[in-house]
Amino acid sequence: MTHPAQPKASHFINGAYVEDTAGTPIPVIYAATGDQIATVHAATPAIVEQALASGKAAQKAWAKMSGTERGRILRRAADIIRARNHELSVLETYDTGKPLQETLVADATSGADALEYFGGLAGSLTGEHIPLGEDWVYTMREALGLCVGIGAWNYPTQIACWKGAPALACGNSMVFKPSEATPLCALKVAEILHEAGLPAGVFNVVQGMGEVGAALVTDPRVDKVSLTGSVPTGKKVYAAAAADMKHVTMELGGKSPMIVFDDADIDNAVGGAINGNFYSSGQVCSNGTRVFVQKGIKEKFLARLAERTGNAVIGDPMDEATSFGPMVNENQMNIVLGYIEKGKAEGARLICGGARCDMPGWYLQPTVFADVTDDMTIAREEIFGPVMSVLDFDSEEEVVARANDTEFGLSAGVFTKDFTRAHRVIGNLEAGSCFINSYNDAPVEAPFGGVKASGVGRENSKEAIKHFSQVKSVYVRMGDVEAAF
Repeated sequence: MTHPAQPKASHFINGAYVEDTAGTPIPVIYAATGDQIATVHAATPAIVEQALASGKAAQKAWAKMSGTERGRILRRAADIIRARNHELSVLETYDTGKPLQETLVADATSGADALEYFGGLAGSLTGEHIPLGEDWVYTMREALGLCVGIGAWNYPTQIACWKGAPALACGNSMVFKPSEATPLCALKVAEILHEAGLPAGVFNVVQGMGEVGAALVTDPRVDKVSLTGSVPTGKKVYAAAAADMKHVTMELGGKSPMIVFDDADIDNAVGGAINGNFYSSGQVCSNGTRVFVQKGIKEKFLARLAERTGNAVIGDPMDEATSFGPMVNENQMNIVLGYIEKGKAEGARLICGGARCDMPGWYLQPTVFADVTDDMTIAREEIFGPVMSVLDFDSEEEVVARANDTEFGLSAGVFTKDFTRAHRVIGNLEAGSCFINSYNDAPVEAPFGGVKASGVGRENSKEAIKHFSQVKSVYVRMGDVEAAF
């Protein structure tokens, strides 16, 4: 009997599931057991061609529909996703290993929020009238054309919607390639969009590894590339897109600071540190993995943190009581174990965790290191796992300089009861998505994205509309044309 996670086919192109078993098989491994639960095939050149050709062919008619009509389809898809939240959350848990307790409230629901939000905006995408005395200029906001979305493995449903919703609202078509580590959820997003009335070809999904991504990114028919991934991958994709003058959005990694001043509410700060390090087993790009704690409250903070980390329920992700699941795959688990060993070797003090769990699947204990210094590997490099580095600091000026001393600039958080200081510190931190007395909130209404090596462009909010559309200006002369001869 086939596993319930096995999709109808590997790809979704031109409004239907499509299979080509000549493509390299990609095993789908359930992170909680290590068992293979499904197989998809990487896109062959013929599949890539089919997807790009159907996206290109469908785009013009889609862009000619009114924004209100496009929005209605996106909003209908949001309603279907909400109605099927449970089954989509179960699939997300199979795809990623994240606990059902988490996927039920954070994944398909976030995708539905994006479709609803951009569906609601679609009818409002207008230009402006610019009076120039008797003459005037008017502007139009136009679609870019055919877009490529490349997803990361940590939020497969959400990323497909975060990229697809603004692209489609603006009248673009999209070919989306999910991560080969989590290939299942994007197919359901495509299926639901089609069921909601999206014309065939407007949103296509193809599977594959780096070479499929490269074929999509370098195709001359593609007008825009939106990638969520690591900094090294982002630099390669950005360079490839730039060679053909394509538009890009790059949502890349981080090594974000979370600063806890000695007047902070300790429990809230500990809660923020837990959300910013252990949610999704630490596999979140915006995580606040450098937790700077002012020396006056350091030991109190660490004691409370260790106590609350001990409350993590590690177990079967399908059990809604489980609050901490496995890593996405064995490779990622081993990378993180390597960082944990480096932390121990470089002299950080292990507060809790630090080892693999004695159970099937790719489980790691939530791990906290204290007495971490700025030059340690675990404080410099993105780990992408449940490893928190706690650093001490004395003064505001010192901690701001240290927080900014990184190539990354995705997120930053500040915990303090002094709101003047909170705004002042956030104003001085080099990061795109910031938090005060909170961490890792990502409502679709707010822009999300980084500075420095953490990326270019923004996802979500009205900002995303600018990244999936362009402005045409038209000068209208009402009188005669003067010329030199």
